[in-house]
Amino acid sequence: MLGAGGAGLSGAARLLAEAGHEVSGHDREASPFTESLGALGVSVALGASQADQLPSGVELVARSAAISDEDPQVQAARARGLEVIKYSELLGRLCPADRTLAVAGTHGKTTTTWMLHEALEAAGGPAPGTLVGGLHQARRLNAVSPDPTGWFAVEACEYDRSFLQLQPFGAIVTNFEEDHLDCYGSLEELERGFCRFVDRVSAQGLVVLGADVPDAIADAVRGRVWRMGREVQLDLLGQDKGYFRFQVRGPGWATPEVQLSVPGRFNVEDAALAIAMAVGCAGVSPAAAVRGVAEFPGAARRFERWGESGGIPVVHDYAHHPTEVRVTIEAARRAFPGRDLQVLFQPHQASRTARHMEGFVEALRGTGRVVVTDVYGARKHIDRIEGADAATLASKLRRAGVDAVAGGSLMDSCGRFVEGMKPDGCALVMGAGDIDTLKLDLLDALALRFTPGG
Repeated sequence: MLGAGGAGLSGAARLLAEAGHEVSGHDREASPFTESLGALGVSVALGASQADQLPSGVELVARSAAISDEDPQVQAARARGLEVIKYSELLGRLCPADRTLAVAGTHGKTTTTWMLHEALEAAGGPAPGTLVGGLHQARRLNAVSPDPTGWFAVEACEYDRSFLQLQPFGAIVTNFEEDHLDCYGSLEELERGFCRFVDRVSAQGLVVLGADVPDAIADAVRGRVWRMGREVQLDLLGQDKGYFRFQVRGPGWATPEVQLSVPGRFNVEDAALAIAMAVGCAGVSPAAAVRGVAEFPGAARRFERWGESGGIPVVHDYAHHPTEVRVTIEAARRAFPGRDLQVLFQPHQASRTARHMEGFVEALRGTGRVVVTDVYGARKHIDRIEGADAATLASKLRRAGVDAVAGGSLMDSCGRFVEGMKPDGCALVMGAGDIDTLKLDLLDALALRFTPGG
């Protein structure tokens, strides 16, 4: 496994190891994912990749999208005549066609997949499995092995067309928006990709679509289609500080009242989609589906509460698209009313930052203050588009009336963020790169600044 610390490959490694395969891997640095693999007996070498790190006896090499053809171990594997596949191809081999329920969409895939798994598990019977692009906050896992006849919920990402390696029995498309145009080229081609994905779903299965998914994608489905706002109805019953109560209704069924354990209007829609798939495709009772979804504590890096330090609440979210940034800010305003909301934001990939620059400016408007870190680049070998950096985004935010500054490196940005924090502030840390590594430093710095005698 090259890139074994990635969210996808680390989960696949777990499933393969638990199935009895001998698995090893490599990554540049340690992470919670590599540490969890070590506990399973999976050896993960760290540091710069070197050809001699590829063990003897290897039969298959899988690599993440961040690993280039020039990687020394990729070249060494090919020189040996070994099969080298991408994570997406490995995922296609791991997922049983007659039991896989795939979750695709621009936003909400990780949370919806975990909610679907929880709904399936609450039904009893053969234990379901899952492979998700983010850790479960309570289990601290990103993959669970299924029983031989259990359902398998999987996060299906559109990046690099990886979801076209799957042939699921059922599928969810949470929503559809412009993203990953670095590999699709146009919104029309992205839509065609999603059409090809839903066309791969079994004609005997079910596809559940979010309310804003284009009709063209619905028309490409070979079997049953349930759409939010049509076959599936969502009734909001109230909310308290961003925690919503609601009911879901579908063809011939209705749930009891649902009270989620995670805040945010967007999580309500994710939950409704997961419930509909569990009930309509897997035969889970509405009451059991609600029970599983309601107890879900959230995925790591998805509105994850890092705690309160010096009286300042700190929340982290993986948001790296303008829509995700906007809805996360809305959730934070509901969860912490009256607080001065300040944002520490790490843009993700130069190409995405350039394409969505104006969208980020609009999404971040109205916050008390924004510190923008240097742009994170996980795919530097393919993300070569210039014209976007932290200084440009901060400058555009200032012109829009936002108190914003480019903070530089993660640690420098953390320092500037804490310096400008107010006693009535709320710290919202957003980004899909390595900004989560600031957790302890940020909490410690806030404690030193705001705790009396600190």
